[in-house]
Amino acid sequence: MHNNKLYIVMVGLPARGKSTIANKLKENLTKYGIKTGIFNNGDLRRRLTGVESSRPEFYDPDNQQGVELREKIALTNMGRASDYLGRTGYVAILDATNVSLKRRKKIAGCITNHPILFIECINGDEKILKAGIQRKAASPEFSHLAKDEAIKSFRQRIEYYQMLYAPLKTERNYVKLDSLNNKILAEEITDKIPYWDRIRDFLVTDTVKNLFLLRHGETHFNLENRIGGDSDLTENGVAQARGLASYFQRKKIPVIFTSEKRRTVQTAVPIKAMQENCAIIPLKDFNEIDSGICECMTYEEIRDQMPDVSLARKKDKYNYIYPDGEGYVSMKYRVDMGIKKALYLSQDSQNIIIVGHRAANRMILSHFLYRREEDVPYIYVPQDRFYHIVATQDKKLLQLKPYDL
Repeated sequence: MHNNKLYIVMVGLPARGKSTIANKLKENLTKYGIKTGIFNNGDLRRRLTGVESSRPEFYDPDNQQGVELREKIALTNMGRASDYLGRTGYVAILDATNVSLKRRKKIAGCITNHPILFIECINGDEKILKAGIQRKAASPEFSHLAKDEAIKSFRQRIEYYQMLYAPLKTERNYVKLDSLNNKILAEEITDKIPYWDRIRDFLVTDTVKNLFLLRHGETHFNLENRIGGDSDLTENGVAQARGLASYFQRKKIPVIFTSEKRRTVQTAVPIKAMQENCAIIPLKDFNEIDSGICECMTYEEIRDQMPDVSLARKKDKYNYIYPDGEGYVSMKYRVDMGIKKALYLSQDSQNIIIVGHRAANRMILSHFLYRREEDVPYIYVPQDRFYHIVATQDKKLLQLKPYDL
């Protein structure tokens, strides 16, 4: 047995991030000269069956014809993976649900010439699962169905897989991964696994290829120096949004994340209009700081009408929490979760955009760079520039860049 070759077997219900992890693993390992191939059962199934396998009944465990075809596809990819490692490849990734114990025993019995590492992807966040299902249902596989029909079909497919689902427990080498939080929930490594240190480190690292962090365009409240609210863009703000759209037209942007506030969505819409197959996904996690009883007031009004609030905030801006609202310190968890959701939902995208707010963007920036807590509320977040962020195992970049109106 050549101890520098490895099979990785992905495990998990649909829409849990298996293919995203597989693709990122391949990219990461290949970068270091470790030739890696992915053998995706879904890709082969779609080539063989066309729209037939988009029907949920195809995945019914009692559908013998479907069971036999899926088994044939799995065996075909096992053979292809084995041939790959027998030639020039070093890591072969079997990308499929592989949720049944029976399937995993068959894999372990069929490919015995190199170690096998099972990676189970788990994600219990219902909102993220819903968004992931919507993205899956919008794929070419379901293009012949209306949106609601596609979502219903995919959910039924998941239910059929749940009937067979047996979590990893008895396999010799496995990792159970919270694929939203990049957190290892359990692991068991019995054999010597090639590249294990590199793989494990990668699994727990947030990978950001190119994140463009934008602040929304100028609003009427900005001109009046009012905080919070849900103000619309001014004419200048609309021009700023168009300038951003023109700048990013040269890049492929598959997804733009915004807050739930109109000003961020209004900034994103022109960018989306100049892209192909671009989606806007609003996330509550990126909403601006909730200033409670001070919402829609100017800082001068707060100082004059609520001097105690103004003085307390001035003393400790990071830890101060507005009455009936929140503060920087209480935003941290939701903003960090928003970042994780955005990275998860963007899958393996080369470029993603987040359109946020001044305080929310400061918290996003503090996720990627070191700042003392007391300095976070003063991070520079202009409306005529954006931040370009890269964070991978071997590259860190945070650059403030201008764009033309």
